[in-house]
Amino acid sequence: MKTIVVGAGIAGASAAFHLTEMGVEVHIVDSDAPGRATYAGAGIICPWLSKNHDQQYQTLSFAAFRYYEPLVTRLKALGQSGIQYDLVGGLAVAESRDQLGPIVQRLEKHLDDGVKEVGHVRVLDKGGPRELFPYLDSRLAGVYLTGAARLSGESIRTALLHAATQAGARKLSGKAVLERSGDSVVGIRLNGDLLRADSIIVTGGSWSADLCRPLGIELNLEPQRGQIIHLKVEESGTSSWPVIVPVLNDYYLLAFPDSRVVVGATRETGSGFDARVTAGGVAEVLREGLAIAPDLAKATLAEVRVGLRPMTRDDLPLIGRPAQLQGLIIATGMGRYGLTIGPYVGRLAAHLAAGQLTEIDLTPYKPDRRV
Repeated sequence: MKTIVVGAGIAGASAAFHLTEMGVEVHIVDSDAPGRATYAGAGIICPWLSKNHDQQYQTLSFAAFRYYEPLVTRLKALGQSGIQYDLVGGLAVAESRDQLGPIVQRLEKHLDDGVKEVGHVRVLDKGGPRELFPYLDSRLAGVYLTGAARLSGESIRTALLHAATQAGARKLSGKAVLERSGDSVVGIRLNGDLLRADSIIVTGGSWSADLCRPLGIELNLEPQRGQIIHLKVEESGTSSWPVIVPVLNDYYLLAFPDSRVVVGATRETGSGFDARVTAGGVAEVLREGLAIAPDLAKATLAEVRVGLRPMTRDDLPLIGRPAQLQGLIIATGMGRYGLTIGPYVGRLAAHLAAGQLTEIDLTPYKPDRRV
C-alpha cells in the first residue's frame, strides 16, 4: 500500500510518521512556500481555555492534548531529540479578580466533567501573575492552571519527519498537482512526472484549497496572516515561566528556555498569501503585548515570524474524504489551533488512509460539509 502526503506541516509530518508505523509506503511532497503556519505558530497548548466553544472542537482538541505526551514519548524512544514540549502551566490575566470569574467557572466545569488534565487551578491576587512571569504588569490578577503546555511546533514537526524518513518515507520537493481518473484521485504530478498511489492525503494548510479546486472541490478555507514577535530578554531562567493564555483578548505571551519571549499575534483576515512582515502588524503586536507586560519594552526585538493560518468559516477543521472522489483524504483548516490539534489530526488522516477506524467520529469535520 502506498500513500502520498501533500504538505509537510505539523499535520502532514504526523500523517507520514503514523503511516510508516503502520507499514505503509509513504512519499511526502512539499513546496516549502513562505508562510508555513507551523513554523510561525506560538506553541500554547491549552484547549481548556480555547475561544472556540464548539462541542465538536472541544472533543477533538481534548483528545489531541491527551495524545501529546504518548507521542512525544514515542518519538524520544526512536531517538528524536530536541523536541521542545513541556508542561509549564498557564495564566489568564485581567485587571481584577471579578473579570476572571467566568474563567474559573469554566475550568471548574471541566474538572467536574472529569477532565483531569486541566490540573490544579488557583486564583491569584494582583501582583501574583508577575511572580510567575516577571515582565507582567504588577497590577494584573490571574488564574493559574497546571494543565497547559509550551511547544515549539517546528521541533516536533522536524522530529516527526525525521522519524518517518528513518522508517523509509521519501521526502520530495516541488508543487504537486492532483491527478484524477474518473471518480478517483490516483496520484499526483510532480515536475511533470506522474506518481501513483492508493491514497493521497492533502495536508497543505492554506494552500489546500487551490490544490483541490481543479478537481471541482471547493474547500471552506482561506489564509489569515499572523505576525508574531520574538524578543530576547536578559533573564536566563525563562524555561519555567507559564504561558499567558489569550482569554480576555487575542494576545498571548510565552517564554522558551533560550531567554526568548514570544508575543503574538495579529489575525489579518483577507490577507491572501501575502507573507510579509508589515510595520502595522509589528506595531499592533508590540502595543498589545506591552500593555500587559510593559517591562518587555527593554527587550531586544530578535525576529518576526509570519504564518498563514488556514481558516474555515465555522472554525472547525476539515478532516475526511470528500464524498465525490475516491482515494483522497483532506486534513487541514486548523486555523489558530494547528499546533494544538495538528499531530492528532495527522494521526486520524493516517488511520483513514490505512482503512482503519478512527477514535472519534469525523462526521462534523467533513471537508465538503455545507457551512
